[in-house]
Amino acid sequence: MRDLVEIGMGRTARRAFGLDEVEIVPSRRTRSSKDVSTAWQIDAYRFDIPLITHPTDAIVSPAAAIAIGELGGLGVINAEGLWARHPNADDALTRLVDAAGSGPSGDEEVPLVPLLQELHAAPIRIDLITEAIKQVSAAGVTVAARVSPQRAAELTPALLAAGVEILVLQGTIVSAEHVTRDAEPLNLKSFIADLDVPVIVGGVHDYRTTMHLMRTGAAGVIVGYGSDYHVTTTGDVLGIGVPMATAIVDAAAARRDYLDETGGRYVHVIADGGVQTSGDIAKSIACGADAVMLGAPLARAASAPGRGLYWTTAAAHPSLPRSQVVPMIPDDYQVDLRTLLFGPSNTADGEINLFGALRRAMAKTGYSDVKEFQKVGLTVRA
Repeated sequence: MRDLVEIGMGRTARRAFGLDEVEIVPSRRTRSSKDVSTAWQIDAYRFDIPLITHPTDAIVSPAAAIAIGELGGLGVINAEGLWARHPNADDALTRLVDAAGSGPSGDEEVPLVPLLQELHAAPIRIDLITEAIKQVSAAGVTVAARVSPQRAAELTPALLAAGVEILVLQGTIVSAEHVTRDAEPLNLKSFIADLDVPVIVGGVHDYRTTMHLMRTGAAGVIVGYGSDYHVTTTGDVLGIGVPMATAIVDAAAARRDYLDETGGRYVHVIADGGVQTSGDIAKSIACGADAVMLGAPLARAASAPGRGLYWTTAAAHPSLPRSQVVPMIPDDYQVDLRTLLFGPSNTADGEINLFGALRRAMAKTGYSDVKEFQKVGLTVRA
């Protein structure tokens, strides 16, 4: 039964929970972490860890996508980002870094959004994004690229021709039924049916929309909008949001019901938001996610193109940005990408050895793979 609370006369709201409000319950069994698999597979593509990157230029360049792929994850290039608009995206990023260096120091927000909007005002060039994708493809790792629903029909043919193997169709909120008087909206069902590659779609926050997106033929559904603390401002700007633990559980329920409805078609749930530590990764999967889409936690990698800065794809919206551009860490706090993902860690904050810790959490609760770990018990903090 849904937990409804009265917020005033004649008005109720559902009680929902964030990842910081739930805890994983140990079982009667433990096992060696050497006997645990963190592998994850979507369609024909198998990955050693359940990691998809948030498609922001802050953490994904062609070189970074290759490095993440070689370490067992999936790096997603933003096909509408700086690598698609500037012949030398590193120079554009240097402008951001230099501007950040001239602003407030520490963890304070700096006014970099107008500069990011300026950099994204340059037109998208098919030749540039094609070159970036071919660079990743040549390295032999799985190639993924993100497009917005508004540009999907325009850009997808070129992306597929360049070698994209997984298409990520992502916006702040994506629905299967977009209504507009200005133009013919994208028909997700027919769009996906015409493609020969798996499509991951999102973000969503509720059972009904998740079910609708699954019925379009999507291979995966993104839950959330990359809500990283002090970065994403969708709640402030639009007032929209559902705490992530509840959003993931609801999406997982839709996945189960869709599996029954179709007689066995499984659609993956990808958690994108509220994940700051390795414990949050474990709790996301415990709530029912098949993989996590990480953003800000990867900004600590020394190889991240943002060089310590972080923002989501919504930061560059020309009229209504919904993300800050934030200095996440000082230079001396950056670590090697492999160390960030697999350790060893020299801190006790859960921000390094992200997937080594997931393996340990699964072992401590007696589960041998990601699918089994989705069945682990949970409690809610009082």
